[in-house]
Amino acid sequence: MRAVRVHEPGGPEQLRYEEVPDPLIERPGQVKVAIRAAGVNPVDTKVRARGPMFAEGLPFIPGCDAAGEIVEVGSEVTDRAVGDRVFFCYGGLGSAPGTYAEFAVVDAERARPLPDAVDFNTAAAAPLVAITAWESLFDRARLQPDQTLLVHAGAGGVGHVALQLAHLQGARIATTVGSRNRLGFVGGLGADEIIVYTERDFVDATLAWTDGRGVEVALDTVGGATWRRTVEAVAHYGDLVTLLNPGQVDLTEARTRNLRLSFELMLTPQLRGLAEALDHQGEILDQCARWLARGELRVAVEETLALEQVVEAHRRLEAGGMQGKVVLRP
Repeated sequence: MRAVRVHEPGGPEQLRYEEVPDPLIERPGQVKVAIRAAGVNPVDTKVRARGPMFAEGLPFIPGCDAAGEIVEVGSEVTDRAVGDRVFFCYGGLGSAPGTYAEFAVVDAERARPLPDAVDFNTAAAAPLVAITAWESLFDRARLQPDQTLLVHAGAGGVGHVALQLAHLQGARIATTVGSRNRLGFVGGLGADEIIVYTERDFVDATLAWTDGRGVEVALDTVGGATWRRTVEAVAHYGDLVTLLNPGQVDLTEARTRNLRLSFELMLTPQLRGLAEALDHQGEILDQCARWLARGELRVAVEETLALEQVVEAHRRLEAGGMQGKVVLRP
């Protein structure tokens, strides 16, 4: 089959489109999937640049997200069949092969059923961002109806899904964007207050929106100085969830506010082999698939490129400023 592999860490030019052996079913509970679309995520660029997360992982096929059709099942698989449409988030970190390929083999329970109403491009773009947004809002922050929420980078991959999940939950939502041309996009996803951070200080704007109280929940998708300043925008006894390592920070104000600080890394179950957590993520995908099929949730795909254009895909993602996701088509 044709696939993309990384032989040495580095820039996008390290992504090689080449012929590799087809993956084989090695355990009776696995399925082989013909990949029709593969999502591109920031973690893909980081693993490419820094190297695999597992020792002796080179060369490896990157990519965590995919959607496609089952073409072969293991001898003990009873709830999946050849021809089933599925989507999943698994592999691509240097242990299991990733999704930048024509085929992938995964455990049957990781390949979640995909309704006919959901196209492959949308499904491939959804898993990592949907699980990240869900775990951040519901598992980490325990977001409740009518609570106030601040989502940074609401037009981004995780951000635009988080807005919709929070809207479905009945929260009141503020979000930051970098330019006015994002206003219509995030407003259509359920944002009540939109802060163009290049024009207004987001802390001042958030405090004004909440009558000086601060939001009850904040989701940081940016890190660094943004995380540090977000502390000032969260109400006392509130929740602040971040997707990134904030580094060396002074936690005095967070402690004084009695904030609950949480980290979100949806890759942990795969990195640590946590079967129950992987099952929970499968349940999240099942619910998101129902919402996608009913049109209650959408995943924006800004651009679709051929798999052999993977270098360009990574360059565009690392350039920043994207609205939604990039998808590769084998």
